[in-house]
Amino acid sequence: MSISIDEVRKIAQLARIELTPEEQTRHAATISAVLDYMKILNEVDTTGVEPTFQVTGLTNVYREDVVVESKLGKKLIEQMPQVEGEELVVPGVFD
Repeated sequence: MSISIDEVRKIAQLARIELTPEEQTRHAATISAVLDYMKILNEVDTTGVEPTFQVTGLTNVYREDVVVESKLGKKLIEQMPQVEGEELVVPGVFD
């Protein structure tokens, strides 16, 4: 399956990525090669093969979400260079 340069441009636009003409050509070839490989994999007979979602045997460990009062509030406020009331003043991130 071949992907056109126009399709690469569209994908780049959707991803908000600027590509040079050389990059567009290179990505069209690379994506086409990946899609061709996926086409080959789609032809593999997988009947009777169980889906594999996890191979390490690890499982998530969950704990009860409990609200606990912090004892570090006063110590934290004492260490901050700038405090306003009971709130910490930090440098702005946005204009």
